[in-house]
Amino acid sequence: MRFLLRVIFTALAIWLVTLFVPGIEIRSFGTQWWEVALTTLAVALVFALVNATIGNLIRIVAFPLYILTIGIVALFVNAFLLMIVHWISEAVGYGIRVETFWWGMLAAVCIAFLTWLITIVTRPVFGKERPRER
Repeated sequence: MRFLLRVIFTALAIWLVTLFVPGIEIRSFGTQWWEVALTTLAVALVFALVNATIGNLIRIVAFPLYILTIGIVALFVNAFLLMIVHWISEAVGYGIRVETFWWGMLAAVCIAFLTWLITIVTRPVFGKERPRER
């Protein structure tokens, strides 16, 4: 359930970023609003899977760089992961389109911030902690 909520929150953040960052757009498989919504959810799911697999591998390998740059390299890693999702989308034919790496960096920062903000706002509704069994 938590994973599904995070994917939905990420999809909402991606959709909001496509509204105000000019170098990012969603190429839907149709023109109806629900087709755009499904495409955005699919992009968020692919982004979550790429982030969970390739992202963790990169973070483990680049751990010394994270320490040396006090975490600034995380901006580049997130932009690179968004570019991977863009490349997967280009191969499929629909999904997210990122014009340049720098637009991808701006979009990755905005997506991370908006996802964090949406999570903070909805935390009282969905709850933070899981029930513990004793």
